[in-house]
Amino acid sequence: TPADYNTRPLDTIYSNFIDALPVVKYCSENSKRLIHFSTCEVYGKTIGSFLPKDHPLRKEAEFYVLTEDESPCIFGPIVKQRWSYACAKQLIERLVFAEGAENGLEFTIVRPFNWIGPRMDFIPGVDGPSEGVPRVLACFSNNLLRREPLKLVDGGESQRTFVYIKDAIEAVLLMIENPARANGHIFNVGNPDNEVTVRELAEMMTEVYAKVSGEPPLEEPVVDVSAKEFYGEGYDDSDKRIPDMTLINKQLGWNPKTPLKDLLETTLT
Repeated sequence: TPADYNTRPLDTIYSNFIDALPVVKYCSENSKRLIHFSTCEVYGKTIGSFLPKDHPLRKEAEFYVLTEDESPCIFGPIVKQRWSYACAKQLIERLVFAEGAENGLEFTIVRPFNWIGPRMDFIPGVDGPSEGVPRVLACFSNNLLRREPLKLVDGGESQRTFVYIKDAIEAVLLMIENPARANGHIFNVGNPDNEVTVRELAEMMTEVYAKVSGEPPLEEPVVDVSAKEFYGEGYDDSDKRIPDMTLINKQLGWNPKTPLKDLLETTLT
């Protein structure tokens, strides 16, 4: 999870790069097709995030929409250890791509953009470590179950997209079943129509949980916390993660179907 990337960078790098090396090597040496699950984190920061907040170009799609074969992968400084995960994932992607170029490895790389659904991640102290910090959906679910304010890191201004796990798995099945159209490609798998700020996600989840549980929301349903307080020293983040879906639609005919409110109701029920 993002908290681990920041507080356990060695484990993060070893598990996502070093431990993955034998799998890539085996597939390459034994002519096995590889479908590699990467992450949207490999994109890092958007180009637009380096512009002043009021700059008109920040609203231009080319400065924030993430395209598989065109968008640069821009990370923060080395002291921001939160990027340990993204760097490890990018390096293993580059290895997979190089094995394809030099040794003929048949591969497809999947870049998930916040796949969510029932039993996503863990609830601290229930089905995971009590001191753990899960991803945002499970964090907010945990707060709702415990009747606690939802914690918004740095005001919850970061923007994210969320895709229903069922839709995402349909995309992966298309990759498995259509090797001729999927081999050698990197695919974003997300839902740009489900774009919200983290604050908006908190508000939606509070509303949906009140509906499915019958419990009224708290008088103060959210509380702002700093990234340092929540994640520890060395945390950094990207402002937006909006996927370009052109390639996967062209190659595999896939489009996500489930609106955010519907998938939140399914997840929280």
